[in-house]
Amino acid sequence: MAKPGTAPAKGPDAPKPSDRPQSSDPRNDAPIVPDSEFDSALPPLSGNLNAPLEAMAPLPASSTQAPATPATATTSATTVTGDVLPPTGPADPQLAQPLTPLSSFDTTPLQTAADIKDKDAPEIRYETATKGLDKAGPGLEGEYKALSALAEGKGKAANATQVAARGREDEALAVRLLKSLGYYDATAISTIETIPDADKTKPAQLKATVSAQPGRLYSLSSITVQANATTPPDLVRQQLPLKVGDPIEAARIQGAEANVSLTLPQQGYPFVKVGERDILLDDQTPTGAYTLPVDIGPRASFGQLRTEGDPVFNLKHLGLFPRFKTGELYDNRMTDDLRDALVATSQFSTVSVEPVRTGTVNPDGTEQVDLLVRQSAGKPRSLGGNVGFSTGQGFRAEGTWQHRNLFPYEGALIGSVIAGTQEQGLAGTFRRANAGRRDRTFSLTAGANHSNYDAYDAFTTSVGVRWSYDSTPIWQKPLTYYYGGELVGTNESVYDFAQGKDVRRTYGIVALPGQVKFDRSDSLLNPTKGYRLTLNLSPETSVQGSVKPYIRTMIEGTFYYPVSSSIVIAGRAKAGSIQGVDRDDLAPSRRYYGGGGGSVRGYGYQRLGPFDPNGNPIGGRSLNEFALEARYRFGDFGIVPFIDAGNSYESSTPNLSSLRYGAGIGGRFYTSFGPMRFDIATPLNPREGDGKIALYISIGQAF
Repeated sequence: MAKPGTAPAKGPDAPKPSDRPQSSDPRNDAPIVPDSEFDSALPPLSGNLNAPLEAMAPLPASSTQAPATPATATTSATTVTGDVLPPTGPADPQLAQPLTPLSSFDTTPLQTAADIKDKDAPEIRYETATKGLDKAGPGLEGEYKALSALAEGKGKAANATQVAARGREDEALAVRLLKSLGYYDATAISTIETIPDADKTKPAQLKATVSAQPGRLYSLSSITVQANATTPPDLVRQQLPLKVGDPIEAARIQGAEANVSLTLPQQGYPFVKVGERDILLDDQTPTGAYTLPVDIGPRASFGQLRTEGDPVFNLKHLGLFPRFKTGELYDNRMTDDLRDALVATSQFSTVSVEPVRTGTVNPDGTEQVDLLVRQSAGKPRSLGGNVGFSTGQGFRAEGTWQHRNLFPYEGALIGSVIAGTQEQGLAGTFRRANAGRRDRTFSLTAGANHSNYDAYDAFTTSVGVRWSYDSTPIWQKPLTYYYGGELVGTNESVYDFAQGKDVRRTYGIVALPGQVKFDRSDSLLNPTKGYRLTLNLSPETSVQGSVKPYIRTMIEGTFYYPVSSSIVIAGRAKAGSIQGVDRDDLAPSRRYYGGGGGSVRGYGYQRLGPFDPNGNPIGGRSLNEFALEARYRFGDFGIVPFIDAGNSYESSTPNLSSLRYGAGIGGRFYTSFGPMRFDIATPLNPREGDGKIALYISIGQAF
């Protein structure tokens, strides 16, 4: 018979029954059950397939088989009779014992190598060294150390195998860095050796050395640009700053290709695509033939604006923002400028601007490209506030609520409240940004305020209108200005020299304030270089018994000079004058005062200048101030020593004869919305009644 799972052999080579090998034991030759007896023992089959199986009749006694192995002293012969199974032999006593309860087993998992704490793991220390990298350039070794696996291990490893694995990683790193510089034959190998003089009482000391051989430097043998004709001719090649003989340096080549992607969209090709470069190396020379495919796309000019998404602005209002005209040659810098202007409105959660082909060809051969503005409205309401403290001015907190688009488009309503120890007020403002043209703002303000200072106690109401051209947090303009009108009614305490006492007077004031500011600094909130010049001019008329016109002027200049990356020298000079009116005919709140956190630090708020017989400041018609700071920054913190000088004068022209000086030191904490300022100062030439220490806390630099 064939073995289970195999087919019996067939054909001429199949064995015959007579060819079967004979057993040496005659008992093994007898058949187990003769076929005739087996067939007769089968029960008769019924035709019902669903019928239950019938019991098999017991085998006859003649079918009994003798054991194949003769009985010995340890094995007894057993005869199987009928369907009775023979005994299995003597029972094992252990099998009769009850099973051990599961609760008694120790189920603590075995500790693996991963479970061993770092402090329990064996540790060795190693040193690192490099050879050959300096041959490829002075900066390569520093770049290698910044990425090295050996250096990342900080000289510690579990075993020498781990050190060797790190060495192999650094081999590949060294080769990769060398190839990036054009050394395509570069090789590197790492070696691990024991330091012979290592202290035997300490963990084993190893030295891991990565030795590199830069080999030959490959250079460009040819430069081929595969691109369609451009206007002007060879525009792509001109914007690819590579030349024959340059080393095949990865950073240089990638930078050149990036320049193509950057400059072509600025010169009329918004859809340019730089393909995959091909450099065919010749190891005989050694050089490489450089080929760059470029799909320049159509030369384009600006078309129309389109919009989709949540319509924050309609197309008419969107038309206020572009700095280009339809038909001008496409320049993606103008596209970026449009997007930045939309972001600066703070009206969107997301906004994007992208060119879209139209297929329309202009008479000059350029294709008209529309700009698609995708809009998504942001939250229109916001809350804001600031808080500060200064000697002489006390605590002052201001909170604002704003709805940026209550009167579309960009018509905002702003409410503000001032709560302070010496100032309280309420104000409401309607402001329309981009009013009729980009970056022009119209505002209408009304408010009521109470100020109680040593110089005066005033209850003031005012209404003002202003047009302005301002910088934004994203777009800082070199020239800004504002102009407008103001109507003020104020009741104030004033010292009457004729009566020799404080009296209260009511003033009506009409003013036409204006400002021009030239800004060449690098930041609105925290400048580090550049300068600013500001001129304020306000023709005014004061009505208090009679009409007295006058003009208030103020000029201020600041500069910022970076001595190093962490130190900035900042300076300020300021001068003001009021012409056409006597001091005593001016409302005290319209006079000039010196002293305080934004003036001469070390002196109380408004306490520089003339005093009345009661020892209270009465202000003047002119002012000068000077300040010098050294702003040292480390991380998000800074230290600022400073010295200030200045005074206010009864005359309409300031002078330098009676300057008061203050000096101190400040701390800065730099945040995303500007620096927090903490200044402490002392007067250097105080007068009687001036304090020894003055403290100022606010948001923003002093100037």
